[in-house]
Amino acid sequence: MHDLVIRGGLVVDGTGTEPVEADVAVDAGRISRVGGVHAPGREEIDAAGLVVTPGFIDPHTHYDGQVTWDDLVTPSVWHGVTTVVMGNCGVGFAPVAPDRRDWLISLMEGVEDIPGASLRAAMRWDWESVEEYLDALDRVPRAIDVGVQIAHGPLRAYVMGDRGADNEPATADDLHRMASLVRRGIEGGAIGISTNRLPLHTAADRRPVPGTFADEDELFALGRAAREGSPDTVFALILPTAMGYAPESWGDEIAWMSRLSRETGLPFTFGFGAATVEGGWSSYARDVERENAAGARLHPMVGCRRQGMLLGLDTIHPFASRPAYREIGHLPPAERARRMADPEVRRRILLDGAAIAPEVASHWLFTRADSLFPLTTPDRMEPDPAESLASTAERTGTPVAELFYDAVLARDGSGLVHFIMSGYTEGNLDSSLEMMQTPGTILGLGDGGAHVSFICDAGYPSFLLGYWARDRRRARIPLAGAVRMLTGDIADLYGLTDRGRVAEGRRADLNVIDVDRVGPCYPTVVADLPAGAKRIIQRADGFVATVVAGEVIQRDGEDTGARPGRAVRRGALGNPPVGGGRTQRPR
Repeated sequence: MHDLVIRGGLVVDGTGTEPVEADVAVDAGRISRVGGVHAPGREEIDAAGLVVTPGFIDPHTHYDGQVTWDDLVTPSVWHGVTTVVMGNCGVGFAPVAPDRRDWLISLMEGVEDIPGASLRAAMRWDWESVEEYLDALDRVPRAIDVGVQIAHGPLRAYVMGDRGADNEPATADDLHRMASLVRRGIEGGAIGISTNRLPLHTAADRRPVPGTFADEDELFALGRAAREGSPDTVFALILPTAMGYAPESWGDEIAWMSRLSRETGLPFTFGFGAATVEGGWSSYARDVERENAAGARLHPMVGCRRQGMLLGLDTIHPFASRPAYREIGHLPPAERARRMADPEVRRRILLDGAAIAPEVASHWLFTRADSLFPLTTPDRMEPDPAESLASTAERTGTPVAELFYDAVLARDGSGLVHFIMSGYTEGNLDSSLEMMQTPGTILGLGDGGAHVSFICDAGYPSFLLGYWARDRRRARIPLAGAVRMLTGDIADLYGLTDRGRVAEGRRADLNVIDVDRVGPCYPTVVADLPAGAKRIIQRADGFVATVVAGEVIQRDGEDTGARPGRAVRRGALGNPPVGGGRTQRPR
């Protein structure tokens, strides 16, 4: 008898090859057979008419604090993600000296828009080193796995104190100490290191992330130490090309990465948002291809949709500081929307346009109305430019401010307007398709856990499957290719040799999916963070079951109470799951 049998599904194995109908048997947390399975399972899932995939791996998240209190790791778990990689953009929470905890919170709050009040209320700080942080993560029962990268910001602050936070040059002794900590952290199980080269990313005190201006001696010291810890370590970066910037420094950045990669053999991945399409993706891709042909291992990380903000009454919007709105701004969204629909209240709020909201300047936002689209359906990420507020205003003669007003009143005050910040000049996602299909690129940039007050991109796996692989009217991505992007490609990059494939001997991290229904749900705003802070969340349809280490953690989007997740440790990837058995969520 097997522990679990998934019967009669169409197996999309994560390699990109054609799907095959097969049973999948699981024993002791591992896939024991793919094919005909005659013996029964203690637990069985009927997958007839459904697709079976590896569990998805999200390589770019910021759950570093959230995983210390959230045993589900939402919203990623709802979208079939079974492993998240944290410590991106050079920010994180280890190593940390006791007198640097609050500053690291302010760094995370400033760069990633994670409420500092929530982090201060919920984090217990029972660690100092990276290795102790991994141990602390394993003490929290969790549904999914978490992988840790050593972030340059906390590393610098730990070793150099205020000098590090101020981005002063590192001394020889500083470099020696940082290298030692990196090597020990990698040997202790961290799967990568990360740094940030984007000056716009700043802490709450407006100082850029420590390491933003680090010289090559420092970067090479970290890379060499990571290589000594493990040859499979990933070096992850945010470059100055992100967020619509494409400065001349691109050549310098690609040069040092390529030299260090060739010297150490380390793979590099760097955030390359769709905004940089405007800076000439083809040129960047040629540079990467040339360096890789010469022996480097460079993997641009790209997204499957445009970066944008979700504007609404419960997120941020241009009416927030208008006096007439402030009179009712304390009311629940539905009641607020009812009051705002009153013609006299509407007239007063719209006339109060001289007051500029601190969150979003009204004049600036409404002059970008060609990038504003009412979010009528949850997967409306490739809208027709004719449906923008600018086009609608021109066609109907209705002012943009009034169109925006009506859009956010929809759905009883929970209506949202998608502000596509950049990278949509052609009015379609064809350039995103080009980026995703460029050899060597890695899909990611969901930023799970970050920018919670106005962005929720962590649902990109369900968007990829529901839109790109099924519903898109223009060129699509085959289902097998989409699954490979979410699984095998990322497992290969990070050296996660125990997952990312539906294959015998691999860890039984699996999804059972109804591909006819899969897709993201409409985003909602909830106040479920510690200290009552708000965030945007997004659930998904079509995930019949999600399995981690052989245990079903979600059925039809509902929590089963199983908590088999753990901290991914590079040195233990070939071993059976730690602990075994079923850990129930505390009731």
